[in-house]
Amino acid sequence: MRGYAIWGLLLLALPAWADPAVDKVMQCMRANVPPTLRIQQIELQATDRAGASRTMKGKLYAMRDKGLLRATVHIAEPTDLAGASYLVRETAESDHADEMYMYLPAVARVRRITGASADGSFLGTDFSYNDVKQIENAFDDSDGTLEKPGVIEQHPVYVIAFKPKADQSSRYSLLRAWVDQKTCVAVKVDFLEGDTPRKELSAPVSALQQSGNYWYLSQALMQDLKDHTSTQLRVVGVSSGADLATRYFDPHSFYLGN
Repeated sequence: MRGYAIWGLLLLALPAWADPAVDKVMQCMRANVPPTLRIQQIELQATDRAGASRTMKGKLYAMRDKGLLRATVHIAEPTDLAGASYLVRETAESDHADEMYMYLPAVARVRRITGASADGSFLGTDFSYNDVKQIENAFDDSDGTLEKPGVIEQHPVYVIAFKPKADQSSRYSLLRAWVDQKTCVAVKVDFLEGDTPRKELSAPVSALQQSGNYWYLSQALMQDLKDHTSTQLRVVGVSSGADLATRYFDPHSFYLGN
């Protein structure tokens, strides 16, 4: 699937959702990425089934460009991964897959990520390349259905089921998101293969944080329920800037660092 969601982006031209109620929630969710550059300092702690863990540190750059998501991850630690970078560029055409690029210092070249590779592990974590879009609330390329609302930690939530479109090569048959009604941030997402949940993304309501007018999660846990592995995502700092640093989102320069 081209993308899933957890932290918001308002497209100037959203797809025409069949259900106006779904459209209203989606617009609110996607409003959580500003049109100017936002930088999040992140930590990813991946734990294998034996309990051994490894931590990566880096920065996530995100913004809206004419309503479309642009997001880049730069890894700074550990040493053997320093300089690794990932770029996703959302496309306006519904029949065109988002552009995804990966740069690894060891091979010193940019690789385009396509097809089934997009569901592969992002640098050994439980997040896939597709899942990185989750961090910026981009459920736009799936068909959504609003289900019965629920409650998480005494907070009312919308419940939306997303089914991949027929022309998408997704490993998942359905995604179900629990979206906090006050902040429009998803605090839980289930990834189903057939009728069986394969992965689960979850965050405590206390992780909801505000930066200016925009909400985000300061932490979230992705669990692979089949392989019994997990990855903890932490956002340890947020800053914003009015200048559009386009080089962060250019396939020819995104990996060049700060």
